[in-house]
Amino acid sequence: MNNPGIEQMVSQLRAVAAQAGQSPSTSATEAGGQDFSVLLKSALDQVSNAQQEAKQLTQQFELGDPNVNLQDVVLSLQKASVSFQTMVQVRNKLVSAYQEIMNMQV
Repeated sequence: MNNPGIEQMVSQLRAVAAQAGQSPSTSATEAGGQDFSVLLKSALDQVSNAQQEAKQLTQQFELGDPNVNLQDVVLSLQKASVSFQTMVQVRNKLVSAYQEIMNMQV
């Protein structure tokens, strides 16, 4: 089964994993010097878009749209679920890092 959406998501995950292995100065330069908040908002928007797409496909399938099949619905739901779970883990790491910084003694 070959789906361009999944391939794109896998390539994005590989790119993020490659950036995570680089030094902070290198990854910031390659990212075009973008602000962290801009990157975070972009990631949140992608998660939201995946969830909206899954919701729309589900509704179309429920209404009996002949152009939507069950495999596409399940795939979009799983994609939305994985992206949401990833975002929750990123949030947990950010909260943990914030708490660790706040507990440091100066």
